[in-house]
Amino acid sequence: MRIRIALAALLVLVTPTLKAQDADTTTILGAMKAELARSQVAFLTERVQPYFLSYEITDDQVVNVTSSFGKLQTSQKTRSRQLDIDLRVGNTHLDNTHGSHEDGSTPIFVPIEPDPDALRSVLWYYTDLKYKQAVQQLAAVTTDVQVNVAQEDKSDDFSPAPAAQHFEKLKVMNVDQKAWEEKVRKYTAPFARYGDIYGATATLMADIESRWYVNSDGSAIMVSRPLYYLYVSAQIKADDGMDLPRYESFFASEPGGLPSDQAVLKTVDQMIKDLQALRAAPIVDPYTGPAILSGRAAGVFFHEVFGHRIEGHRQKDENEGQTFKKMVGEKLLPDNFSVISDPTLQRLGQSELAGYYDYDNEGVKGQRVVVLDHGVFKNFLMSRSPIEGFPNSNGHGRRQQGNAPVARQSNLIVVVDHPVSRAELKQQLIEEVKKQNQKFGLFFDDIQGGFTLTSRFTPNAFNVLPIMVYRIYPDGREELVRGVNLIGTPLTAFSKIVAGDGEVATFNGVCGAESGSVPVSASSPDLLVSQIEVAKKEKSNARGPILPAPIK
Repeated sequence: MRIRIALAALLVLVTPTLKAQDADTTTILGAMKAELARSQVAFLTERVQPYFLSYEITDDQVVNVTSSFGKLQTSQKTRSRQLDIDLRVGNTHLDNTHGSHEDGSTPIFVPIEPDPDALRSVLWYYTDLKYKQAVQQLAAVTTDVQVNVAQEDKSDDFSPAPAAQHFEKLKVMNVDQKAWEEKVRKYTAPFARYGDIYGATATLMADIESRWYVNSDGSAIMVSRPLYYLYVSAQIKADDGMDLPRYESFFASEPGGLPSDQAVLKTVDQMIKDLQALRAAPIVDPYTGPAILSGRAAGVFFHEVFGHRIEGHRQKDENEGQTFKKMVGEKLLPDNFSVISDPTLQRLGQSELAGYYDYDNEGVKGQRVVVLDHGVFKNFLMSRSPIEGFPNSNGHGRRQQGNAPVARQSNLIVVVDHPVSRAELKQQLIEEVKKQNQKFGLFFDDIQGGFTLTSRFTPNAFNVLPIMVYRIYPDGREELVRGVNLIGTPLTAFSKIVAGDGEVATFNGVCGAESGSVPVSASSPDLLVSQIEVAKKEKSNARGPILPAPIK
């Protein structure tokens, strides 16, 4: 009766809602809804019936233009549409997904032409296949539950969420590909004048991701999100064999939001100066002591140290370290520190945020989550997989196509009340250097990214990969150094955060984890940490080029 009532309500809503949508959305959502309704009725005759079914079709329009040393390497434009199906048998307490967060299936491509018959044929075939797999999975899950020890977290496998209706216009790629071919040529040409710089590239990566989503709860959603990245990178090799990279990246939601040619070329000139300086810079030996993390470095630091460990599904998985699982209500940082995850924010100050979205991949509206409130830990990031004490999603169920959604980060923002000035923060660092009787402190100015290990079977640690690092001496003098990796363990690192300034910077990037790669941002002011640990960066034993460069 529940299925039939839901179906009747669904059919009433379809026609008037879709009249206002573009032709692709009308055709695609109509076919998805029709096939979902037909499947629900057909499964009523089966002994094991799905209690939840959703379809998501993702359209990717991608332009990739890359140059090297002033010449074009690639210029491609592609388009594809991929289907993801979430079919659950059993019940919300125990279903076929129990204990699993990885889909592992091969991609399911659907026609990019909106033909309802062709689309319904793919939906029909793969729904049938998913159903048969789900029944087998449920049998295995039921057996495992009977023979294994009881899990510590006894929460359900799936949580309810309100039905949502949301429709956006399908955005179309508007990149002038020929113009960008000339731009990226221009951006990498200056590197060719230096015989000791190698691997210099500039890449425009434009991606419009549009998603159509329907589920058996009555949701029907269409969202379209443009992402435009410009990457510039180059490398140089020191005499001791160490490879020294320099990266710059820019993000915008429209091509016009990317920086001007003049601004990019100014950045390229600075990159060249930095590479030459890094080549001659001394190596830092392993060190523990005070440091300042720039806003971008601090953002990545929080993303790796904290962000991954507050993703809800990790609190349920007994293979995970569950660092903060029992710390809800406890004080983790000073009173003036808060941390927010907010996918509803498109901008922060002058920066656009890559982790913005309206609805997640489970049909739940993205929500602002205060994770840390004035130093006290309050919330986890949640998908529709509940954990004890957190029974509902807060709109952070995310995935790359072909993967099962899990709780993931979006826009992570570190907020510092009563910040000090940048000059005061440096002075506090110098005072900490003297107090600890150190020869110097460190300033991490720019980074390339980082990674973290969260399982119980590996050291529960993180590694942030800096590029531009400076020694700061007690007299205020700064010296560029190289060969540094920022390492540590989360609880120790958190306990050493002292103060922050008021100038927020943002790192936009792509984060890879169990559910694939998703766009994220991390924003923070500069932070003073009373004690960090650095290790030597790996280096190659290979000599630099024996032959002189052909062009100087």
